[in-house]
Amino acid sequence: MKINLQNILFGSLAMLVGAAALAKLPPLSDEAKAKAAEAAAKAAWSAKVDAFHLCKAQDRVAAHVKKTKAVAGTCADPGPFVATPATPAPATAANAAAPAKKP
Repeated sequence: MKINLQNILFGSLAMLVGAAALAKLPPLSDEAKAKAAEAAAKAAWSAKVDAFHLCKAQDRVAAHVKKTKAVAGTCADPGPFVATPATPAPATAANAAAPAKKP
């Protein structure tokens, strides 16, 4: 990445504007801190509920797979590998009798 004067000036300006914006923010009141703590707790609880629902869905899928695998027998042993030699396609009579095209 090439660093030029324009990038340096833009980055410096962005840092100054950001610092000025943070400096002007008033300190949080006790009520705002309580609301922020409640929002964080609710977000953590929501994440736990989402994880619980995901776990239950995975359990249902696993149970379904176990049930259908036993019936369908999808876990069949394929046996040992046996290489099959490639055989060329047999020439047909029409292809053998046709003269070769000259470019």
